[in-house]
Amino acid sequence: MRSSQLLQGFNSHINFIAVRQALDEDFSAIHREGDDSMQTIEDQEGKPVWDKPVAVDEKWIESVDDNVSAKLPPGSKIKDIASFGFSYWTRTAKISTVQADGSDLFFFLKVTQNNTGKAMVDGEFVSMLSLYKALPYIVPHPYASGTYASDPNIHFFLCGFVDMDEDLPDVQKLVHGLAELHMNGVNPVGKYGFHVPTLQGTIPQYTEWTQTWEEFFSHSIRRVFENEEKSQGYDEEVHELCRLTLEKVVPRLLRPLETGGRMIKPRLVHGDIWDGNVSTDLNSNTPVIYDATCIYAHNEIELAPLRPIRHKMGKQYVKAYFEHFQMSDPEEDQDDRNALYCLRWDMNCSTLYPGNLRYRKMCTDVMRYFVDKFPNGYEGWAKERGKSRLPETI
Repeated sequence: MRSSQLLQGFNSHINFIAVRQALDEDFSAIHREGDDSMQTIEDQEGKPVWDKPVAVDEKWIESVDDNVSAKLPPGSKIKDIASFGFSYWTRTAKISTVQADGSDLFFFLKVTQNNTGKAMVDGEFVSMLSLYKALPYIVPHPYASGTYASDPNIHFFLCGFVDMDEDLPDVQKLVHGLAELHMNGVNPVGKYGFHVPTLQGTIPQYTEWTQTWEEFFSHSIRRVFENEEKSQGYDEEVHELCRLTLEKVVPRLLRPLETGGRMIKPRLVHGDIWDGNVSTDLNSNTPVIYDATCIYAHNEIELAPLRPIRHKMGKQYVKAYFEHFQMSDPEEDQDDRNALYCLRWDMNCSTLYPGNLRYRKMCTDVMRYFVDKFPNGYEGWAKERGKSRLPETI
């Protein structure tokens, strides 16, 4: 089976628990330390969202390391390497080569450092490989992840280079591709999670196997809440809203998906579909997605980053998606499920940008809405439905 084959291939160099412990240590360090290579990113209103350093030295993309060269197709001759694109936490480059048959072939290189960096590129490689096997045309060809021969603290991800435009992909083409991916990517072992650690930015996300979606998401968002509190500091109201969200809102919105004769399947999701991770292949005119952080999940979680109005991709993509993939039942809960999934995504964003409290404020407003709407949780919902069905059973 596909997932077990991937797991066997990576057991030789990824110990899940050891990696998790190392990532926890790195997570704390990332939010304490700085560097001298500053990048400033602003939102659409011109307000700074990211003004932290890029810790990876540019020298690591000035030449092609021997271990990177070894992962290129046999007979590749390197012509050039040049800085290409921008990443918050990594250095990225384009490698130009001549192949054994004389043709030009280009590759994309991402370079990271430390334990977190290694987990980032290993997780991205396995994620992209999983997506590639499920639907090859929608992702660049993943070649490898590994560690530099010249420095054991420097790590890389290598994939095919895709010429992309700067516009958003066609709505119908993209959602058709996502729906096809979700159809193809059912976990054959029937569990939620993923077989290697994957990260949201620099933050390890919950990936351990569970039997139900409610259980998995509860663990996942609990970790997100804990990380956000570590990053932004303790706030009494936020802490209480997080508790109530876990106790009342998550069961209310997710338990009905897998009870009362309803069911969903764990499906492979990219995990971070937003404006910055999608484009169109100029050569094939097909959508392309990248920077994956996969899990096997309820497929609707893929739509979470399409909710915020700050993103160019919006609800038109969500609406179109359900023309290709049946909305999960109860359908009347879909918008609230989407908001809950987006809460997890936005709380991750808050964690990534310590000191910027705009994401926390948005999340606080969402949790207030949820707690007000679902004060009695799943039990209240089940009781109401029981009463409404009672006359039909007499």
